[in-house]
Amino acid sequence: MLSHMGIFCRCHLLAIMFCGSSIATADELLPADTEITTAIDHYVQQHLVTCGVAAVEPADDLTLLRRTTLDLAGRVPTPVEREWFLTQPASDRRRLLVERLMQSPDFDFHQRNWLDETLLPNQPYNDEFRNYLLTAVQARRSWDTVFREIMKAAVSEGPEKGAAQFLKSRVSELDDLTNDTAILFFGVNISCAKCHDHPLVADWKQDHFYGMQAFFQRTYQTRKTSSLAERPFGEVKFANVGGESKTAAFMFLTGDVVADRTPQLADEERKQLEERVRKLEHDDADAEIIVPEFRPRDELVELALRDTKGQFFAKNIVNRVWARLLGTGLVDPPDQMHSGNAPSHPELLEWLTNDVVSHGYDLRRLIQGIVLSEAYGRSSEWSSGSEPPAPSTFAMAQTRPLTPRQLGASLHVVIRTPEQWPAIENTEEWTKQRTDLENQANGWVREFEQPGENFQIAVDEALFFSNSGRVQDDLLRDSDDRLLGQLKKIEDQSQGIETLWLAVLNRVPKPDELASATAWLDHVPDRKDESRKQLLWGILAGPEFRFNH
Repeated sequence: MLSHMGIFCRCHLLAIMFCGSSIATADELLPADTEITTAIDHYVQQHLVTCGVAAVEPADDLTLLRRTTLDLAGRVPTPVEREWFLTQPASDRRRLLVERLMQSPDFDFHQRNWLDETLLPNQPYNDEFRNYLLTAVQARRSWDTVFREIMKAAVSEGPEKGAAQFLKSRVSELDDLTNDTAILFFGVNISCAKCHDHPLVADWKQDHFYGMQAFFQRTYQTRKTSSLAERPFGEVKFANVGGESKTAAFMFLTGDVVADRTPQLADEERKQLEERVRKLEHDDADAEIIVPEFRPRDELVELALRDTKGQFFAKNIVNRVWARLLGTGLVDPPDQMHSGNAPSHPELLEWLTNDVVSHGYDLRRLIQGIVLSEAYGRSSEWSSGSEPPAPSTFAMAQTRPLTPRQLGASLHVVIRTPEQWPAIENTEEWTKQRTDLENQANGWVREFEQPGENFQIAVDEALFFSNSGRVQDDLLRDSDDRLLGQLKKIEDQSQGIETLWLAVLNRVPKPDELASATAWLDHVPDRKDESRKQLLWGILAGPEFRFNH
């Protein structure tokens, strides 16, 4: 679970300097009908002025093409897409690109992959959960609907049955289920409040941890059908730091409590129900699943979605989408949403949160607004001799490592020849090819490191690129349907180098790169095919290809 992945108790203050900003009231925020992009640019620029920081220039078109395609489609652009992009009017190029990508099957695949990596990081091949998420994204279900389906985990057939996998994967470890839910859906790591009130964050008490745990304590999995069910009774008891025994209320993070409406049962009736649950949980008996009238997980969903005080559910998804696209959350780290860890741009977070709620938790709308903003479109290069601005200013773009599926898909894009890609308008053929590409990438996921905090390329990944026969056979084959086969046919060496750079890095080589590549290809004149293969390998395995920038 998440606690097993290095997300442990942070018993220290995590504060972000935000240059004198303060949280505005609803009346002080920009009007609700403001365009998302306009609101983002307003608040980010306001913050830059307050901090006395100058933003870098916008990224060039080809860099933005690559960045946006990776973020919306989960892969690098094809040569056909690059040619299409460059023929569009310069003033409207970005908007047309974003609209096209968001209407493509690529967006659905990549959005599914992101949700899967976020919610079930320890099970990257859980097909039931992945199929559920893809169905939900393709159907354009709102984020609150997805949350409701995952938490309720209703018995169902078809792809929807996969929604239960979030709970099933954690149901045997109540602490993990409690804290992972708080982290991933509400942006709050409450693990520090298990043994005592949080020593440094006044927001979180033991009552919060065990209050959240109470919503899940009755959840269990039947042995025969592997269905999730809830016991008709059960409570969480804990000892406070004074040694006093307490019974946890059904308490949300805001402190709001749901009254326990569990029916009072006679002793004999309770024993009979306990025996039925025991058989369902431990035996292969055909006992009928009990569906109690009072179901704590349902109550948690309703409390979370009614929350207008902390807005934890809405703020968390806004913050996670922002962090995914810009590299750093408005609240950072994303699991430390509390009064001691102020947002870098409190008014912006407040405005975006209100906007997401008022527009029915439409994540597509939020994503589109972010990727069309000036903050998203800035260069990632800092040419000044001074220290670059803090990431939390969003004065420049951040480099971000590709996920395993982004990397796997991108490798299989760049090693194909342009002739293999369908025309832009041939959407039916592209859907088939994109599905094949997703399946190819899926087969490479185990070879690459999933990005995390302080990401570094793993030794296993470096060894894979250096020694794997799959790299040689799949990526470095010089047949007619591969990039190397195309390069062999180009007589002009400089043109061949430019073709290689455009195919892999989506840009032309700089003069020093052209000179170095030329010298490398010329250093053993009678072995240019081998030298060309090594040059391609070096670029594929290099840092520029490995990162989004």
